[in-house]
Amino acid sequence: MGVAARLVYFSSGSGNTARFVERLGLPALRIPLRSTDPLPDPAVEFVLITPTFADGEGRGAVPKQVIRFLNQPEHRARLRGVIAGGNRNFGTTFALAGEVIARKCNVPVLTRFELAGTDTDIARVRAGLETFWNQTCSTPA
Repeated sequence: MGVAARLVYFSSGSGNTARFVERLGLPALRIPLRSTDPLPDPAVEFVLITPTFADGEGRGAVPKQVIRFLNQPEHRARLRGVIAGGNRNFGTTFALAGEVIARKCNVPVLTRFELAGTDTDIARVRAGLETFWNQTCSTPA
């Protein structure tokens, strides 16, 4: 049985996304760096937070570990939105992983942030997630 965390995230070796999630101060499950480690099992609907890995043409934007996680139908079924990190130095590919996941999984990109995020990003994401979950939970089926 999975843990009832509303966030699932992946962070590369740089740790930028992990620092961002830690600063949010919300329960979260981490997709492991190593493909041999077990994947988290979110027990409830969740928002995915991921960095972007892309070459200059935008190829490879979604980290392989995130693809592996989302390739499991039960994970995709619980995905409700995506928050993407990136580096603005990469121009049009900034936070591209969010766009790719949103399109393929038919969920919204909730926001984007750069590197480990700013204090303003943290406050904005906390408030945005609260609003998002309140709207999502109060929507009639």
